[in-house]
Amino acid sequence: MPELPEVEVTRRGLAPQLSGRRISGVSVREPRLRWPVPSEVLSLAGRTVGSIRRRGKYLLVDCGDGHLILHLGMSGSLRVLPPETPAGKHDHFDLLLGDRMLRLRDPRRFGAVLWAAGDIAAHPLLAHLGVEPLSRALTPARIAAFSVSLIALESFVLSLIVSFRAAFRGLIPARNRLSLA
Repeated sequence: MPELPEVEVTRRGLAPQLSGRRISGVSVREPRLRWPVPSEVLSLAGRTVGSIRRRGKYLLVDCGDGHLILHLGMSGSLRVLPPETPAGKHDHFDLLLGDRMLRLRDPRRFGAVLWAAGDIAAHPLLAHLGVEPLSRALTPARIAAFSVSLIALESFVLSLIVSFRAAFRGLIPARNRLSLA
């Protein structure tokens, strides 16, 4: 399963390829992923991709009036390809963007392609997520508050381990690293 650093690296790779591009079409070959692909996704043509953010392991593609939510599941991957690239057996979703397309390949179908109109932070899959381990919202006071709950503390420690791995590998610029000193 892709971990948070891999999802962040994916986001950083996709952002310059997709941001500012107009969606020219959508192809859903297999709507039965972790959750069924909603019909609203089929009507994304004509919208322009704004920013691409990450919340937990979800990629959030801002389309102006809503967000395309992408999750890689256990074995999924996203690739930017020429639009004429033939689809393989496990290629379930394409977002066409003129001279390129974003393709979701997911052999196990545990990934997700969802649509959220309105406040993305209130989406049921995102609303319960804790503080981002790489954000400035993670303060010493917040860390102290985690000590109240063993489960929250365990989750926090695991997030820190993943973050430290990413920092060690150079995936996180020094200016974004958290200092607890």
